[in-house]
Amino acid sequence: MIHNPQSNLISQQTIQEIQNRIDIHDIVGSFVKLKRRGTNYIGNCPFHNEKTPSFTVSPSKEIYKCFGCGKSGNAIGFVMEHEKYSYVEALRWLAARYNVEVEETETSPEYREQQQLADSLHILNQFAAKYFASQLKESEEGKNNALGYLKERGFNDETIERFQLGYCLNQRDAFAREAIKNQYSQDLLKKSGLCIERDGQLADNYRGRIIFPIHNQSGKIIGFGARVIGSSDRGPKYINTPENELYIKSRILYGSYFARHPIDKADECFLVEGYTDVTAMHQAGIENVVASGGTSLTPDQLRLVKKYTNNLTIIYDGDAAGIKAALRGLDLAIEEGLNVQLVLIPDKEDPDSYVKKVGADAFREFVKANKKEFILFQLEVALKDAGNDSNQKAAVVNQIAESISKLSRTEDFTRQQDYIKRCAAILKVDEQGLTALVNKFSKDKIGKEEKRAQRDGIDQVIPSETQDNEEAGIDLLFKDELNEQAVIRTLIEFGGLAWDDEQSVASFIFNEIEQDGLEDLFDNKLLVGVLNAYKAMHQQGNNPTEKNFLYHEDPQIGQMAVSLLTEKHEISPNWSKFYKGEIPQRADLYKQEVRSSMTYLKLRKVKRLIIENQADLEKDNNEEDTMILLQTHLHLKQAEMELMKAIGTVIFR
Repeated sequence: MIHNPQSNLISQQTIQEIQNRIDIHDIVGSFVKLKRRGTNYIGNCPFHNEKTPSFTVSPSKEIYKCFGCGKSGNAIGFVMEHEKYSYVEALRWLAARYNVEVEETETSPEYREQQQLADSLHILNQFAAKYFASQLKESEEGKNNALGYLKERGFNDETIERFQLGYCLNQRDAFAREAIKNQYSQDLLKKSGLCIERDGQLADNYRGRIIFPIHNQSGKIIGFGARVIGSSDRGPKYINTPENELYIKSRILYGSYFARHPIDKADECFLVEGYTDVTAMHQAGIENVVASGGTSLTPDQLRLVKKYTNNLTIIYDGDAAGIKAALRGLDLAIEEGLNVQLVLIPDKEDPDSYVKKVGADAFREFVKANKKEFILFQLEVALKDAGNDSNQKAAVVNQIAESISKLSRTEDFTRQQDYIKRCAAILKVDEQGLTALVNKFSKDKIGKEEKRAQRDGIDQVIPSETQDNEEAGIDLLFKDELNEQAVIRTLIEFGGLAWDDEQSVASFIFNEIEQDGLEDLFDNKLLVGVLNAYKAMHQQGNNPTEKNFLYHEDPQIGQMAVSLLTEKHEISPNWSKFYKGEIPQRADLYKQEVRSSMTYLKLRKVKRLIIENQADLEKDNNEEDTMILLQTHLHLKQAEMELMKAIGTVIFR
């Protein structure tokens, strides 16, 4: 069973109270315009662009489902998906909405201290952001120096307000004195990086600089970037918050809080280098953009991009430094499964100046027309650097082969072969030789991983995908999967209802499965997980409901429950105009549905036994064994006929 490790920080009682108060129509309706249709609501999906509504919310089942893009879940899952929150963040958001007091489970003193420090830093950062914003707009120094500079650079009031830009006065300790006056401790001010200690006294760290607050995924300020005004020899161009309990540079992409929905909608993330590149592009209406802050891309940053999209387009300056920055860390992006393309801005421009110069539409067209796939771009740059040096050219072949080998996932096989073919032609080398070199890098990588696993004492099992696919093609019949789903669905929906005077539907299903040995027929392991979860609750004397599974602590079981309980069609309210009498619902016919799904499961068992018996008949057997096998075959065929008859199937001879 998979648990969310962070969920242990919030007590089960609190989680239960949140679940009891959740109204999925209220939650989803906060973000999507919904229109009633029968017992459900429909609207345009917030996760992909569509003109015809295919997004359905079922208040009775407490689930949502988009029949266009396939996304589905419960209310907690919707908040996680829409706001890109973790499980715990979504619970806290819902708790605040429904005024539920969050009770945390027992944690270590060290963790509590860390949390308290993080909370204090959040509060201090919020205070600092408001202070800096007020200095930008209200102080003479801020208006004349910083605000004037921003306006000169083309930033309007809406952008300044949205990104909460501010200014730190060019005085030794103006902010420090204000913070101390508001009872913030010196230790906290130093920890935050807002102040430093000089000659035994606090001094403002960002004095005379424009302030860019940096937000996390839920919009809280976790740190700051402080930029000099214009060009200056006084220290670095930017000063950033030092790493602390909130600000971990390798996990941050500037602007991701504002860009998360636009990236989702566009299914593409633009990555730029600087804060002003982000703000300028947002102001122009290009909002699916974030900044790396000038650092090499890290796995955590790439995974943050992958939360929203698999398509990453890097837009950097066209000078040598920009090219070098663009290429840093991109092998990691390929390993993370991202489709990486690059665009270099021409004429010594950067994204900030270029979008202001040509406008949003021309900028988009330029990006579209000048995208280059990372590996081909890398090859072009490397060959240019190598010139006519044969040794350097040989190094380029190795470099490109290693990059291509990073495309190691099964679904990337076609792309890998295409890159080998195209790169071999550009490099003027033998295609088979380049393939062999790529394979060598792949094997070396696997070998290193196996050695590392052995060193760390891990028993590593590498599954055979080919074998899995072959078995899937032979064994997994679609109708069998539907039958497994039907059994588990009836169990979840009707398990607590009466089957007869002595037992419930759940008892009947479990007795049938046990008596006829049907457990091994469930090929879908997630369905087995749901079955076992229900059985465990049933054996404890509980009567599980749909809600127990929709909000199950194992998110995979919860997602499977959503999938099982989603109905694409419902009876139109207008049907009563043409139908005389009461229209029967599934709940009225539950016994027929249970009986039908269990009968088909038994039929699968009999069919499997017939195949096994047939295989035994084909072996060299003595006369007595052959007769027993023939009699068994007749009995099984008779059982098959009876079951076929029960489910209304006709066998043609």
